[in-house]
Amino acid sequence: MNSSKNSSGGRHQGKKKPQTSTGKKSEPKKFEAKKKPLTTADRKSEPKKFDASKKPSGNFRDKPAFKRESPFSKKARPVSGEERPTPKPKQVKPENGIEGIRLNKYISNSGICSRREADVYIKAGSATVNGKLVTEMGHIVTLGDEVRFDGSLINQEQKRYILLNKPKNYITTMEDERGRKTVMELIANATKERIYPVGRLDRNTTGLLLFTNDGELAKKLTHPKSNIQKIYHVSLDKKLSNSDLIKISEGFMLDEKRVIVDDISYVVNQPKTEVGVKIHSGRNRIVRRIFEHFEYSVVKLDRVIFAGLTKKDLPRGHWRHLTEMELNTLMML
Repeated sequence: MNSSKNSSGGRHQGKKKPQTSTGKKSEPKKFEAKKKPLTTADRKSEPKKFDASKKPSGNFRDKPAFKRESPFSKKARPVSGEERPTPKPKQVKPENGIEGIRLNKYISNSGICSRREADVYIKAGSATVNGKLVTEMGHIVTLGDEVRFDGSLINQEQKRYILLNKPKNYITTMEDERGRKTVMELIANATKERIYPVGRLDRNTTGLLLFTNDGELAKKLTHPKSNIQKIYHVSLDKKLSNSDLIKISEGFMLDEKRVIVDDISYVVNQPKTEVGVKIHSGRNRIVRRIFEHFEYSVVKLDRVIFAGLTKKDLPRGHWRHLTEMELNTLMML
């Protein structure tokens, strides 16, 4: 009997462990897992001495550890400038101390081609300086040097930029073997420098055509990646239906290539045969081919805007020099 009471008493005492605080029964409290974070909390309290989140407005920027900036930020670049090579100057001095420019730029400045294209021609042996063949990159040309390209003497020319409002029945070429009229005849007296058309317009297409001897700019304005926008006024043989206008605006396949126009709409206060098209594609005869694809014939095609240039105050068949503001705009494209 006593043993059973003792055993039952032991069971009751086990249930009352949380209420007692004497003897061995209090030892399990030291093992409580929930109370152990108290010791880790003490450890976490140590970083509070650092606590950068609470002191960003004090000496945050004064500490050397926080002066790090992104290597891609413009502000950080001057700090790491010692690690980067300094850019090469456009004009360099050869050993004789006379200033000059690189041969590829000299050729480009003459209006023959771009600097990258000039590098190719130089490697191919197309350039001579003072009668000697030059094929190395970075050759310096100085004042008084005789530079020839494919045997022809070239000189540094002043850059010229001429805008023509091309009339109908003129071909965009330097010369024509069949004796047809060319756009060069219209600008014959514009400048003494030899200039070239930027891009081309069909014989029956009228509107803006730019001429220059600036090879770099000409390449930029004609390269597909530049996405230079042109706006055309199109006159059709019949009214353009709304459904076809929508199809053109949404894009379609032409000769296994997708054609996308930037904008298309009817000309205000004009019949629906008159349409305005904004496009950056440079594919051959692209505007005419767009409407031919939908069974329309283009009666007249006039380029009214080219790379932001307009034909305001420029009558058909006349030309003018670009203004400084227009030239600056082209350079920023």
